[in-house]
Amino acid sequence: MIDNAKIELRHLSVKDYKELRISMIESYEKMPDGYWSEQEIRTLIKKFPEGQFCIVIDEKIAGCALSIIVDYSKFDDNHTYEKIIGGENFSTHTRKGDVLYGIDVFIHPDYRGMRLGRRLYEARKELCEQLNLKAIIFGGRIPNYGQYAHAITPKKYIEKVKLREIHDPVLSFQLSNDFHVKKVIKGYLEGDHESKEFAVLMEWNNIYYTKPEELFAPQKTVVRLGLVQWQMRLLKDFDELVDQIEFFVDAVSDYQSDFVLFPELFSAPLMAQYSHLNEAEAMRALATYSTRLRDVFSDFAISYNINIITGSMPEIIDGHTYNVGYLCRRDGSYERYEKLHITPAEQSAWGMMGGNKVQTMDTDCGKIGVLICYDVEFPELSRIMALEGMNILFVPFMTDTQNGYTRVRLCAMARAIENECYVAIAGSVGNLPKVNNMDIQYAQAAVFTPSDFAFPVNGIKAEATPNTEATLIADVDLDLLKELHAFGSVQNLKDRRTDLYCVKLKGKGK
Repeated sequence: MIDNAKIELRHLSVKDYKELRISMIESYEKMPDGYWSEQEIRTLIKKFPEGQFCIVIDEKIAGCALSIIVDYSKFDDNHTYEKIIGGENFSTHTRKGDVLYGIDVFIHPDYRGMRLGRRLYEARKELCEQLNLKAIIFGGRIPNYGQYAHAITPKKYIEKVKLREIHDPVLSFQLSNDFHVKKVIKGYLEGDHESKEFAVLMEWNNIYYTKPEELFAPQKTVVRLGLVQWQMRLLKDFDELVDQIEFFVDAVSDYQSDFVLFPELFSAPLMAQYSHLNEAEAMRALATYSTRLRDVFSDFAISYNINIITGSMPEIIDGHTYNVGYLCRRDGSYERYEKLHITPAEQSAWGMMGGNKVQTMDTDCGKIGVLICYDVEFPELSRIMALEGMNILFVPFMTDTQNGYTRVRLCAMARAIENECYVAIAGSVGNLPKVNNMDIQYAQAAVFTPSDFAFPVNGIKAEATPNTEATLIADVDLDLLKELHAFGSVQNLKDRRTDLYCVKLKGKGK
C-alpha cells in the first residue's frame, strides 16, 4: 500500500510508453516477451483512443487496460487471441462493432491490493454503456490451473474457483466484478504455460444496450474500380511522391470510385538518392518510408472517401526484407497483405523473402483479395480466397518486359474464369535510369471478368492504353457473379471434384 498516493485514472497517451514498458516488463515477469511494442500502442491509440485506460500513481504507470471494438458476429466463441485482435495492426477493430473486447489488463506488482483493477473494469463498463455496445468480452487466463491440471479438468477448476475452494488471481477477480463464464477455450493464447493454454471466455452484458435502428443501406452491388497506371519518374523527395499519390487518389475519387489500386513498388523513384548503394541496400533504405506512406494512404482513404489498395512497398521485419501492402479502408482501418512468392531476381538483387499470410479482407463492398504480381501465377492462392467468398481480386504488379506482363495478364484472366470473380491489375510504366534493377517498366492496367453470357465475350471489362500514364475506371456488378455461381453455363467452383482433390492452407499460413 502506498501512503498519500495521488491516483489518476485517465486515457493512455503515446508519451506514456516509456513508463508503460517498464511497468509491463515488471508485471509480466513470467512472460518476459509479452509486453506491447511502442508501434502497437501507437496503433491502438490512433484507432481507439477512448478504449485505452491507465492508472497513474505519482507519475508512474500502476495499471493499464487495453481494448478494441469488434463485430462479434464474425467470430465464434472458439476464437484464438491472435485471430480476434487482428494481429499487430488490430485489423478487427471497427467502430461498427457491437462488443468491447478486452485485449489486456494488468496491475504493477507494487500496487496490487489497492483495488486498482476494479477501477479499470468500471471504466470499461462506463465506456461500453456510453458507446451503446452489447457487452464486454475477453479471454481470461487461469494462471493457477497449471498447479491442478494433473488432477482436475478446466471445467472442474472453474467450479472450484466459483465456490472459492481455489483462488485464481485472474478468474476470481473477474467473477467478483460481475463477469460470467461464457466458455472454456483451448489454445487461446500460445505460450501461456501457466494456464496450459486454456482460457475462460468472460462476458459482462450491458443492460442499457438498445439495438440501433437499422437504416436501409444494403451492400453495394455495382462497385466502381479505379486503377492507376503509374509513371515511374525521378522525384526529388518524399513530399513530391505524396503529391503524385494524392493527385491520383483525388482524380479517381472524383468519379465516386469505391477502390483505387496502385502498382507494386510504386515508391521506387525514391531509390534514386541511394544509387551509390547496392540494390539490396537501396531497397532497405526505401523501406524506411513505408510506414509513413501507409499513414498517408490511410489519411487519404478517409479524406477522399475511397478504399485504397496501396500496391506494395518494402518492409523490414526482424532484419529481413518483405514486399507488403495495405488495404486502407475509408472508415480509417487498414489491413496488411504480403507477397508470398519472390522471383529469383527479387531474391538475388534485393534479398527479399516471401510472406506467410493468405487472406481475404472485408470491405464495405464485400470480400476482396490481393495478390502481388508473381503470386497471381499460383492458382492455389486465389482458389483459397474464392472459397472464403472473395468477389474481387486486385493484382498490383511490376514487370519490365512484355513477356513478364503477358504472364501476369494471362494468369489474371485465368483466375477470373476459374474462380468466378473479377480481377483488376495495375502496374507501372516508364523508366528510372538512376535506379539499378528497376530501369524500365511495361504495363497495361485492366479489369477481367469470368467468361459467360452476362460478361464481355473476351473476358475484358476494360483496359488502359499500354505503356502510358493513365487511370482506368470500370464498374463491376457483383449480382452477375451470384447469377453465374447459380446458373452459369459452366460452374467452375460448384463442379470441383472435391472427392478427388482439395486445396487448403496448412501451418502458419492459416
